[in-house]
Amino acid sequence: MKIEILCTGDEILTGKTINTNYSYMARRLADIGLGVHWGTTVGDDRASLLQAFRQAGERADAVIVNGGLGPTVDDLSQEVAAEACGVPLVLSDYWMERMTQSYARRGRVMPANNKKQAMLPENAEFIDNPIGTACGFAVTIGRARFLFTPGVPREMRRMLDEQVIPRLLALSGIKGVTRLKRFHTFGIGESRADEMLGNIEAFKVEGGIKLGFQAHYPQLETKLAVRGDDEADLSARLAPVEAEVRKRLGNFIIAEDEQTLEGIILAALQQRGATLSTAEMFTSGNIAARLAPLPGAEKIFKRGVVARDPIELGLAGEPSPEAAESIAQDQRKATGASHALTVLMQLDEGADRPDFGATICIGIADAQGSVSRQARLIGGRDWVRVGAAELGLDCLRRHLLDLPVDERIDFERRDPPPSA
Repeated sequence: MKIEILCTGDEILTGKTINTNYSYMARRLADIGLGVHWGTTVGDDRASLLQAFRQAGERADAVIVNGGLGPTVDDLSQEVAAEACGVPLVLSDYWMERMTQSYARRGRVMPANNKKQAMLPENAEFIDNPIGTACGFAVTIGRARFLFTPGVPREMRRMLDEQVIPRLLALSGIKGVTRLKRFHTFGIGESRADEMLGNIEAFKVEGGIKLGFQAHYPQLETKLAVRGDDEADLSARLAPVEAEVRKRLGNFIIAEDEQTLEGIILAALQQRGATLSTAEMFTSGNIAARLAPLPGAEKIFKRGVVARDPIELGLAGEPSPEAAESIAQDQRKATGASHALTVLMQLDEGADRPDFGATICIGIADAQGSVSRQARLIGGRDWVRVGAAELGLDCLRRHLLDLPVDERIDFERRDPPPSA
């Protein structure tokens, strides 16, 4: 089946907004064996949209349209879809009532222009949006089935999984159910992960479990995609393969599926009734920013200190593992936290050098004492900064889970810093 993704919006066309929706949809469809043949971006222009709909309707079997379902005058998807189908727009009383109730639950009166979101092409198939005011719909234009989705990412993602993909699978004649299992790792690159997992027999069988990788430094996502007769069939086939992947990737797995590294850390702290304070240099507060906003963190996260000058952390000399441990101990005592994490960095001179990097010293303190870790990362300033924050969080995860803190990672250089 030939699928096209058509994204709308002037902000997308001009590059003012990065089109992450397209990349998410394309990847998600590829994971379940539905490849995308065309990707089109169209601005908020009626004539251009109509032409794009008609062209897509001639060459594709299914088209996902993303965006243009809002209440404002530049949201044109419903109107242009109706014109392309040669039918009028009609009010969906059901969706109008849904929107009205949604506003009432929040103690608000629905603006009059939101009625526009309940106007759908006559005889369109309704596609539910359980978390937003822009419902989706499906119509046939030319030879293609068009499925319209809102541009809000979280709404689009849920509708894609719950509403759009099942319809596409039915259109393609693919039977059964699909599942995507994801492992998030830190410390190993894509080629190494492929070497570690590539010879698993289940990945070699035609029509079996599909292995895939997506690198987004500093993490690597390992994906297992499978299609089966039903959920029980999927679980039975996936369970032994998941266990083997966990065994081979080992301590490098930081989270699975929708979990995050910071979420795993917070859960481990909550489980033991622990609290945390942090101190970080040259990471732009990345560690605190990832932990503090999490639900429940207000009872766990005591304080985050972000410093550019090591003197602000009480460091008189050069950053070292011993200094990181000492600062972590001081932070723990000062805040009353049960645990403290410190990340210190000694940057190389000359950020434009190809071998630019930093020496990173990590210290973790708790009631039993303290541990430290030193590493060296090479790359640009952003590469080093992001890598240092991830390394610090991963060391804390490992410490909380009684795993080795100093296990070597692929991004690490053990050679001494080059002279300035």
